[in-house]
Amino acid sequence: MNSLRQETSRSSTGEGRRSPSIRRAEQGRGGDPDIAELNLPKSTRISFPNGKDDLMNFEVTIRPDEGYYVGGKFIFTFQVPPAYPHEPPKVKCKTKVYHPNIDLEGNVCLNILREDWKPVLNVNTIVYGLNLLFSQPNDEDPLNHEAAAVLRDNPEKFERNVQRAMAGGYVGETHFPRCM
Repeated sequence: MNSLRQETSRSSTGEGRRSPSIRRAEQGRGGDPDIAELNLPKSTRISFPNGKDDLMNFEVTIRPDEGYYVGGKFIFTFQVPPAYPHEPPKVKCKTKVYHPNIDLEGNVCLNILREDWKPVLNVNTIVYGLNLLFSQPNDEDPLNHEAAAVLRDNPEKFERNVQRAMAGGYVGETHFPRCM
C-alpha cells in the first residue's frame, strides 16, 4: 500500500494541476466524479453502460500488465453517491476472481474505499488502487481468507490457482468463469 499512499500524497499535495473535484471538495461542494480529468493507466478502460449522461454510474475494466493476473480482464462497477467527494464511490468487481482482497460476491477490500477515504481523493486514486491490488495482492487484510492463506504459505500454488481460475476452471469447489 505504500505505493498507493505515495501516489495519493503526490496528488493531494498539489503536485501537478488540481482537478475541479478537488477544488469542489476544498470548497465543501459535492459533484460529479471528474471523468474527463481521469489519467488512467494504459491497462485500464472506462465505459458507461447507462450512457454518458449518467456519469455517476460507470464500469472500469482492468487488464493487469504485471503480477499474477497478467492476461486477465476484470470489470468493476462504480456507483458515485450524491455526497461525493465526502463519501467514496461504491465499487464492486463484476468478474468472479480468485483474489485475497476480492470476495466471491465482488466486494473489494481497499483501504481508501473505507476508513482511509478523504474528500481530496478521487476516482483516479481508486483506479490506481485497484491496479495495485492486481500487481501486489495483500494477504494481510483479506476478504477471501483461503486465497490469502495460499498466497502467504505457498505462492506457487497461489499462482497456479489464479491461472486455473482465469482460464475458467475450479479452485476447490468454486468454479470461476473464464476471464482471459
